[in-house]
Amino acid sequence: MRPASIGVVAGLATGVGVAVASRGPTLVAWPGQVRRIFPYALGTLVGAGVGIAAGAGAASARLIAGRGRRPSLPAVAATAVAIGAIGGAATLGRRAMLGRMEAEGRGLDPGFAEGPDDPGMSGSPASLVPLLALGREGARFVSTSTTADDVRLVMGSEPTSAPVRVFVGVDAAPTVEARVALAMAELERSGAFERACLLIQAPAGSGYANATPADVLEICSRGDAASVAVGYGLLPSFLSLGKVPIAAQTQALLIESIAAALAGRRHRPRLLLYGESLGAKVQQAAIPAGLADLDRLGIDAALWVGTPGSQQSDAFHARCAESSITVDRPEQIPVLVPEQLTGPILPPRPRVWFLEHDGDPVVRFRPEVFAHRPAWLGIDGDRGRNVPATMRWKPGITWAQALVDTMFATNVRPGQFQSLGHDYRADLGAVVRAAFDLPVDAAVAARLEERLRALEIQRAERINGSSVDG
Repeated sequence: MRPASIGVVAGLATGVGVAVASRGPTLVAWPGQVRRIFPYALGTLVGAGVGIAAGAGAASARLIAGRGRRPSLPAVAATAVAIGAIGGAATLGRRAMLGRMEAEGRGLDPGFAEGPDDPGMSGSPASLVPLLALGREGARFVSTSTTADDVRLVMGSEPTSAPVRVFVGVDAAPTVEARVALAMAELERSGAFERACLLIQAPAGSGYANATPADVLEICSRGDAASVAVGYGLLPSFLSLGKVPIAAQTQALLIESIAAALAGRRHRPRLLLYGESLGAKVQQAAIPAGLADLDRLGIDAALWVGTPGSQQSDAFHARCAESSITVDRPEQIPVLVPEQLTGPILPPRPRVWFLEHDGDPVVRFRPEVFAHRPAWLGIDGDRGRNVPATMRWKPGITWAQALVDTMFATNVRPGQFQSLGHDYRADLGAVVRAAFDLPVDAAVAARLEERLRALEIQRAERINGSSVDG
């Protein structure tokens, strides 16, 4: 049989087998069209690879046996030129796409084109950081801080202070050191160090800083809180993995600078850390010794949400095990689900909180899944929450399914909070209060949840420029 024929037969057989095996449940729902196309696409891709490899192998065997024709030099040269042209076009296309995305990250939404008036906010007339230097995500973050009315509605009492939000975008200064220095100057200018709590948040790759933890802290402290975030890029997290080192450097320098600035002060705010998704990975990389670094830096508590799965993440969990708790992760003890967070946490209070859904593909996806059965898909024992009971591990295929899962891990509709996949909005009210020691009674907790949803709808309306049906 000719090498080409061998390749076609091998490719078809493999492709059909993969397509059939690729059908089945996944961690999160996919759009219907993606669900229909995926088995055929994966089967075609794998089948083509196997077919090419099989055909090339057969051709090589024939050459070794002296029964095949060697390709001519012009043919080899033409192939090399074609491959180079395709690669060059792909590189130029990628650069153009990334350029457009960065431009979008720099642009401001029409609803946030005017900065906040409150001098406690970056981007205000009193700020050292111009509004345009905040970027899209920074402008959203500082322009949607909670108000005195939010405190009255939830807490039933008057605020004691006005909250502070500091944000320094990646375009605000040319280096990590300059951006952190600018953030420190903003913290001093705004009176952030005089507040009862200071939340240090590691943003995502695009600069996105989740406003909800700041909302919870500001409302429950009656405004006596400050938040700070320093950006390191403008691209979505899945395109920012290469920036983890510089992002970790930014976080480490920011935390170290704040700790040094507070040394010897009569008043010292409680220092709190928060990171979500890539932000969680970045902030953990900034304090690699775990609890030892928290002790050294005087950090009161840390909450990391939806940390991407990796061996590094596992090792960091272990370094915090002495004083940590993992919410919604069944293979680790102790486990506390959000529904249990209604009363006080008995001492000793966990200092480090990991919020990680059992069925979050961002947490579960990792290279090892390609060739090894993960614990969360074990044959025996109970599956974690939202991990389908009928989902089975298949070498290579489960890895590809989990990869696609990560693309649809967050299905957000403003005001409709879910505790599913990579969407942690329904958990944050309770877990932020528990992690940062913000006790409230059941009635206040209920009003807080209602207000958080209303605030998200308001943000979405300003971003979209129209009302949102929540």
